[in-house]
Amino acid sequence: MNAITVSELTRRFGGFTAVDRLTFDVAQGEIFGFLGANGAGKSTTIRMLCGLLKPTSGTATVGGIDVSRDPEGVKRRIGYMSQRFSLYERLTVDQNIRFFGGVYGLRGARLEERRRFVIDMAGLRGRERTRAADLAGGWRQRLGLGCAILHEPPIVFLDEPTGGVDPVSRREFWRLIDQLSASGVTVLVTTHYLDEAEHCHRLAIIHAGRLAALGTTNELKRLFADREIVEIHAANPVETMRLLDEMKEVEKTSVFGTSVHAVLQGAATDALPAIARRLAGSGVEVASMTPVPPSLEDVFLEVVERAG
Repeated sequence: MNAITVSELTRRFGGFTAVDRLTFDVAQGEIFGFLGANGAGKSTTIRMLCGLLKPTSGTATVGGIDVSRDPEGVKRRIGYMSQRFSLYERLTVDQNIRFFGGVYGLRGARLEERRRFVIDMAGLRGRERTRAADLAGGWRQRLGLGCAILHEPPIVFLDEPTGGVDPVSRREFWRLIDQLSASGVTVLVTTHYLDEAEHCHRLAIIHAGRLAALGTTNELKRLFADREIVEIHAANPVETMRLLDEMKEVEKTSVFGTSVHAVLQGAATDALPAIARRLAGSGVEVASMTPVPPSLEDVFLEVVERAG
């Protein structure tokens, strides 16, 4: 059973099409990732699916409810956390939880039970009287997630929830997302961190408002089934890229951390010796040159380039 079904979903602002005929579905309990550059249409899509923005055309059902016909019904069935901290910074941790609990209609023993859950989930025991503004970034985001799921919604939308959060806190946040999914909650999440996207069961790559690719991480990496990628560590990555781009064996290059990824036209075993000789002949000191499996970053760049 699908928790979310989208068909030809479109949103225009005057003459500008922000979301262009998106079609996909999300299964119950699935972690579904939205990837795309700024302005690709990710947040606009989420706002439509949350009942916050009316589609120009197309259809979408969330939890079995049509987002165009009953947006208020959709809002009661979901949890939503925006990319900016969406709680009240002047209120304490406890005051924020109680306020949102009241908004969701929680009272008495039920509210107290859920309040304790959020405190424990977010690791905020002993900080109940701390103002939200005084919390570290990771705690703030976990508190935001806790308040978004106070009413135990079956579907949760997270719009870049870990922006500006340190790597340790990001890892802890994704542990909580995994727990939600394991309990049957459907999670649709947008992120700029491609290492985070590896946690998703399936990914949709959005480019210029259109669906450019859809599938599991392994399925998307099959884009490189007939080509090999070589990771090159050299003293001067910029000069290394320039020289590689001039070689007929190399299809394209990209920076990958402190190394260079080169997509080859054929097998690496045939091309590597010649590439190494040419780099050395041009004065580039190569520390290592190794075939590597495609990363999600390689996939993303490939998909965007094809769609562009």
